[in-house]
Amino acid sequence: MKHDKVLERARGKFERRQVDKLAAAIDFASRAHKGQKRLTGEPFIRHPLAVADTLIEWEMDIDSIVAGILHDTVEDTDSTIEDIEAQFGRNVAFLVNGVTKLGQIRKGMREIDTYLPQTKDNLAKLLIATGQDIRVVIIKIADRLHNLETLNSLSKSKQQKIAMESLRVFAPLADRLNMGQVRVRLEEISFQYLNNERFNFLKKQLKKRVGSASHRLDSVKQEVEAELKKQKIKYEMDGRTKSVYSLHKKLDKYEQDFDRIYDLIALRIVVGSEDDCYKVLGILHHLFIPMEGRVKDYISRPKANGYRSLHTTVQSYDENDEELFVEFQIRTHEMHEFAERGLAAGFHYNEQKLTDIYKSGGQISGLPEGMNWVADLHKTAERLQAGEEVDIKKLQMKLFSDRIFVYTPSGDIFDLPEGALPLDFAFRLHTDIGKTTHSVKVNGQIVGFDEPLHTGDVIEVITRSGILPKLDWIKKVITPRARTKIRAQLRKEGVHVPANESQQKPAKKT
Repeated sequence: MKHDKVLERARGKFERRQVDKLAAAIDFASRAHKGQKRLTGEPFIRHPLAVADTLIEWEMDIDSIVAGILHDTVEDTDSTIEDIEAQFGRNVAFLVNGVTKLGQIRKGMREIDTYLPQTKDNLAKLLIATGQDIRVVIIKIADRLHNLETLNSLSKSKQQKIAMESLRVFAPLADRLNMGQVRVRLEEISFQYLNNERFNFLKKQLKKRVGSASHRLDSVKQEVEAELKKQKIKYEMDGRTKSVYSLHKKLDKYEQDFDRIYDLIALRIVVGSEDDCYKVLGILHHLFIPMEGRVKDYISRPKANGYRSLHTTVQSYDENDEELFVEFQIRTHEMHEFAERGLAAGFHYNEQKLTDIYKSGGQISGLPEGMNWVADLHKTAERLQAGEEVDIKKLQMKLFSDRIFVYTPSGDIFDLPEGALPLDFAFRLHTDIGKTTHSVKVNGQIVGFDEPLHTGDVIEVITRSGILPKLDWIKKVITPRARTKIRAQLRKEGVHVPANESQQKPAKKT
């Protein structure tokens, strides 16, 4: 990445004075990093230029982009925060300082597991560094993305460590900010380094299956387009293919059964209003057979990260009278923009958002429903800076969206997937504990094996010798580990374990 390309892209989006500010930052960083090289052998300045280019792509505000150019100057050169504030203003200095602090905290956390907020000190430092201005997190994600894209120059051990950190920390952060495209890019690159054999296998399988289904989708798409035009609904329609890492996670959930994955390809319909979203849903259900349990309304009930859309999976038949399952995602243009780039979307164009940030020192007002955790994070950072006490357990999920964090009575912490059940926890502790589980106490109360666990729960597993897993336990776990251990133990005891029942398919529409 060269500085003239960055400036050329900026000229199409910013006023001349703002582009001049960016040019001055590039000159400042170029002088500060003069003579420094990355492990790839290229001049160091290419890294901050790439970060700034990404931030422009995400349509961040000019101060964030300038901070992206300068984000390594304080940590890696003789430049100071005072130098940056004198030349580029308080807001840029504030952002650079936040990114610098976050980098220093990471160096103090040698093992990946210390990112999980197991100690008050680590959590406090992380919250103070990121909570004061959410743009610090976004700049750091852009920084991490470029580091991943140039990871091949590092040793295998460092590649693995950085990839694991990216998968367990930065991808969930992107997800919490609803930056869907960025999350996928972080996950795909990380997974490729962590399990290249599995990545390549799934990539080939995905290509094969998508290729065979693509031409069959054309008739479905044409049928939908004809009806939308007939109903005079303005729309845009395109397709998306499931990412390799998402496929990997879903196969784990469905015991590696490809035939139970219905969303390898999804058709996305973008319309002008929420009313049109529901009209389109009705049209799809009139044209095709909706699959039971596969209709999800994330418009009236957004996801925790603010994501809004309608999802439905329908059944059709191709020209050879073979079943074809198609997932549709229906959303407005505004929902689509937010789904792709999340909280980063529109910083450049939303002057009110920037005004609110500057006035509050980083907190954003008017957050989308489901993203109030950003405001809570900011408030917590202020409280920690003031030396106040905070409830650590309630903060476990501030950064990690799809995991729950539970405790043993002695205070040890374990993470499990959202929706995990008591037997999942028992087998997470140890196979011998899981298979001899008699009962489970959650927060001091005996609960059933089908009771979902929640972040902050204190769980005690009560075992008895001579107890063996029962066949119905298979239906009372969600983790592949627990399910595999139960099946193995049942077979060892001579219990017949039936093959997985295939999912019941809807009757053919006549």
